[in-house]
Amino acid sequence: MNKRDFLTPIGITIGFIMIMFGIISSGGMGGFAGFVQGSSVLIVLGGLVAALLVNFNIEQIKTTKNVIQEVFKRNEHNLAELIELFERLSDRARREGLLALENELEEVNDPYIRKGVLLAIDGIEPEVINDIMNAEIDAMEDRHYRGRLIVEKAGEYAPAWGMIGTLIGLILMLQNLEDPTTLGPSMAVALLTTFYGSVMANLVFTPMAGKLETKTSEEVFIKQVIIEGVIGVQSGQNPRILKEKLSAFLSDKEKNKKVETEEENFTEESFNEA
Repeated sequence: MNKRDFLTPIGITIGFIMIMFGIISSGGMGGFAGFVQGSSVLIVLGGLVAALLVNFNIEQIKTTKNVIQEVFKRNEHNLAELIELFERLSDRARREGLLALENELEEVNDPYIRKGVLLAIDGIEPEVINDIMNAEIDAMEDRHYRGRLIVEKAGEYAPAWGMIGTLIGLILMLQNLEDPTTLGPSMAVALLTTFYGSVMANLVFTPMAGKLETKTSEEVFIKQVIIEGVIGVQSGQNPRILKEKLSAFLSDKEKNKKVETEEENFTEESFNEA
């Protein structure tokens, strides 16, 4: 399930606010106005876009919007519920056979789980199931990498184009050395492009690429749990053993929460029976 990830916009906003606060506290609003330079923005953004167009093909460029949108989404994976699902599937498979799991799949929305269980129902060997599902993971990682690469390259190019803008400003400054009073302001304007490029790289693009990489790692982890669950169901493992095996993927916090939930459910059942 995808939900809005508020940490990304909050983090970017806080970063810009802190930069603005630092500028204003040092030089007031007049000092802040000195950090606004349209030509510097055009050099950095224009050069960045041009470099990306050269580096990537049209199909990759078209995916940029979707890649950026993924940064602002949060994938929620309830590992405890996933373990309970495979425990239930294993129990039914042992009692009624693998074919009975087709009815259970009607309530499963995850296509990866459905694919794995259907392979098990078809009687595919565990080794083959493992190969097929791991091949899908590899393909997913490759897709995510190619999408993330655009953001990573943007993080690399932004400071470089900031430096190019600075060089342009310095050249123009050196051409007007006869007026010493213009050296200070001209140097400040020249350095602004480096400032813009560094901020864009280290506050926007590089952190975004890092978040996308983290999201991929989390998704791979969940899919590995699913593979273990599918193979456990297909091989007819005891539901309790399969549950304990999959519980090894839980963190200590998740394990403690799971134990507390089970104890509460046990207490409620005992009270109802009484």
